[in-house]
Amino acid sequence: MRASPPQLPSPFRGLSVKLLTALMVVILAVEIAVYLPSLANYRASWLDDRLRVGVVAARVLDAVPDVMALPRELTDRLLRSAGADAIVYRREGQSQLIELADAPTPREAVTADMRMRDPITLIGGALDTLFSGGDRTLRIVGEGELQESLVEVLMPERALYLELVTYSRNILLLSLLIAAITALVLYVFINVLVIQPARRLTENMLAFRQEPENGTLIMVPSSRRDEIGVAQRELAAMETDLYTMLRQRRHLADLGLAVAKIIHDLRNTLTSAQMLSDQVATLDDPKVQRLAPRLVNTLDKAISFAQSVLDYGRESATPPSPSRVALKGLIDDAGFDAGLAGHPDIVFTNEVSADIALNVDAVQMTRVLVNLLKNARQALEQRTLEGREPEIRVNFDQGAEGVVLGIEDNGPGLMPRARDNLFVAFEGSARSGGTGLGLAIARELTEGHGGRLRLADRKTGTRFEIVLPSAVRRDEPNR
Repeated sequence: MRASPPQLPSPFRGLSVKLLTALMVVILAVEIAVYLPSLANYRASWLDDRLRVGVVAARVLDAVPDVMALPRELTDRLLRSAGADAIVYRREGQSQLIELADAPTPREAVTADMRMRDPITLIGGALDTLFSGGDRTLRIVGEGELQESLVEVLMPERALYLELVTYSRNILLLSLLIAAITALVLYVFINVLVIQPARRLTENMLAFRQEPENGTLIMVPSSRRDEIGVAQRELAAMETDLYTMLRQRRHLADLGLAVAKIIHDLRNTLTSAQMLSDQVATLDDPKVQRLAPRLVNTLDKAISFAQSVLDYGRESATPPSPSRVALKGLIDDAGFDAGLAGHPDIVFTNEVSADIALNVDAVQMTRVLVNLLKNARQALEQRTLEGREPEIRVNFDQGAEGVVLGIEDNGPGLMPRARDNLFVAFEGSARSGGTGLGLAIARELTEGHGGRLRLADRKTGTRFEIVLPSAVRRDEPNR
């Protein structure tokens, strides 16, 4: 059952909403950073205004002789103009107090010393007033006009609290309005330049993934020269390459199916011809006896080629299933399958230690070794070595690049023509008349293990090396 195609996120869960929310949060954070000093300055200005009234009162007290008393009507007018309950004037160790006739009972007092104007103190005082509820008595302290004189104004904190609440509410509404307008403008700008092009890219990828063989879905890039334009052009190029590859793959698959059917029928025909040739070979005619071996050899080659093509076509892309495998036993089994066990003319030497184990797929790695060993055996069988005994050796080494398993022979080596397309199916072959499928399959299986199959440079003989990144484990000897 085919999975349902992926869908783009809804407008309320997409990138645009996240961007708009992020912009508003950032703008509000900036507004808060500006609001705190602004609130502190507003409170300081308000307190300074009330303190000026106290300074005026202190000036009046200085102008009046000590033996005289200020009229109650004048003092009440001064206090009410400042909204204060009392004003204290301190100079030269003496204090003078004027207060309302009907002054309320003093409550918990909080001091606002206007001689301390550092930002931390001002901001802390503003926040303290804003969150206090305004039920305390505010004691405002400041310097008078004369040297070493102080003026204190005592008043309810409620008026200042209400002023700060109103100011904060206005700033909040204004900040929200500015944040919304700014975020909306930035959102529209970024949406046009980034979000919508990115959404079109996403829509195109989703649609092309569902129908990769539909050429009309290939991205049409714009003329932009920024990152979005580069992404559009690269996506269009990738989709074009993928579209071309898929069409070629379909053609090759159809062609391969047709070839497989032809080879299958050809193999059956060749098998029948081989059976007839075996019967012909039993005749006593000298010409038949001379030509029959050639005919049988030719038919064997044709059948072997047909079988190799069929095997390559049936080759599956199953991922390897690594397990702990004793390497020496794996090589011995591969040598037996390659026809080297008990060979009358070729010496087969397995130099790998019995305590070495690798994490590989035993079936796939055996097939790699069989193909390499069989090629080496066939190369030695086709050539006569002067003064040397044909030999195939398998050895093992471990270095910085990983595990290196070498399969080498002392034959005449490969011709330069065979080296050019050594691992290309149907083109590269290590021997005359071969298909090159064995080396192609061996390379694919090795790369499936994350390794490499390479031909080593040698002056004499041939050496193939299987390089694997697998960690080597040494088995404990039996006691």
